[in-house]
Amino acid sequence: MTKPLCFVLMPFGKKPDAVGNTIDFDRVYDEIIKPAIQRAEMEAIRADQEMGGGIIHKPMYERLILCEYAVADLTTANANVFYELGLRHAVRPWSTVLIFAEGGRLPFDVGLLRSLPYKLTKNGVPANPEADVKALAKKLKAAQAATDDEKPPTDSPLYQLVDGYPNVADQVAHEKTDVFREQVRYSEDAKVRLATARKQGVDAVRTIEKEFGKLKNLEAGVVIDLLLSYRAASGWTDMIALVKKMPRPVAATVLVQEQLAFALNRTGQSDEAEKILTDLLTKRGPSSETLGILGRVYKDRWEAALSRGKKLQARALLEKTLETYLSGFEADSRDAYPGINAVTLMELKDPPDPRRERMLPVVTYAVEQKIAKGKPDYWDHATLLELAVLAKDSERAEQHAGDALAAMRETWEAATTLRNLRLIREARAERKENIAWLKDIEAAFAEAADEKKTTAEDSGARTSKKKNPRVKN
Repeated sequence: MTKPLCFVLMPFGKKPDAVGNTIDFDRVYDEIIKPAIQRAEMEAIRADQEMGGGIIHKPMYERLILCEYAVADLTTANANVFYELGLRHAVRPWSTVLIFAEGGRLPFDVGLLRSLPYKLTKNGVPANPEADVKALAKKLKAAQAATDDEKPPTDSPLYQLVDGYPNVADQVAHEKTDVFREQVRYSEDAKVRLATARKQGVDAVRTIEKEFGKLKNLEAGVVIDLLLSYRAASGWTDMIALVKKMPRPVAATVLVQEQLAFALNRTGQSDEAEKILTDLLTKRGPSSETLGILGRVYKDRWEAALSRGKKLQARALLEKTLETYLSGFEADSRDAYPGINAVTLMELKDPPDPRRERMLPVVTYAVEQKIAKGKPDYWDHATLLELAVLAKDSERAEQHAGDALAAMRETWEAATTLRNLRLIREARAERKENIAWLKDIEAAFAEAADEKKTTAEDSGARTSKKKNPRVKN
């Protein structure tokens, strides 16, 4: 997943130009475009290689939008290429490089855009491929070298002419995982089937994946929901395997890479998870979601060090975990998840971190604002529960505990909250503080987590046996 993806928009095979000469576009791709993309340390994806059944299908358009870079050959003013270029310019302010065969004329609409010419022989094949490869690779490297502080020049006419036009690509890349299903439209049939499978367990989700067939023919929304369905059923190894089978442009999105890291950490591969997340931060900058998952990676290491009695290592890891969650909350103070984790860890320090008192009202405000603006989910109620526990308010804690349990959707959610509640109670017990009332709430979450897990496993086993009697559990 390390090489950026570059989508190629161009005619296929041999096509006549405006004066009747034949151009071999496959040679242009093989001798100029593909080598230039490789020299720029990117991976090429050509539109005709993304076609299924001879038609341009929806997944191809998703690749076109999701790929970070693109090269568009405007020679012969091919209608398909211009239509795809229009889509690209609508969602990407920069990173689309235009090329054309020297001697031809570009249509008026793109005539003023910066385009890179390449030379052809009379036979319609590349005349000077090495020089053209070098020039195109240089353009691609320039686009890739840009940073968040120094963006490349805008190459989309839409973004050049319309002030304040939103960067649609960034919105797609940074969708929050837990609200993905509500925000992305895709096959209603697939959505319903996966929703049912999630309740039945991981075997049922596996059955649906087999029925889907090749992932390259699926809409991105279906592929992502399949990934999140495995997550809901605690199918961590299935998540990892699924990412390897995904079309590269979908697998390379921030959302998928974050969830891959999440699953890797759950299977004990924390080093691999950490690398994915730190690479995302280097490339994309601070993100509450990425830092929140990275905080969980460090939190698991901290608890492992504690369990092994490595006090000095545990102390350093606790500090590292806390600062990671704090950075996540600072990246987007509307996201209370890293904020509540930071405050909880402040409580666990000995003595408690004095920043805790300043953070509590800020995190409380963040989650209350989110609830006021839309439909609250499990994590909103769970956050309010932890805040009430930290404030030693048993009445509010019981209220929010009930709300959280009623909103619980996925197998591991209750277990995650239970873990934090126990850490708080144990830390306070060591300081001789009595919050015995918290044990009742812990018991309710322990029971709910076990019940949901048992129900999912039983349902999954029943489904599996009905469809394939030879499957053993």
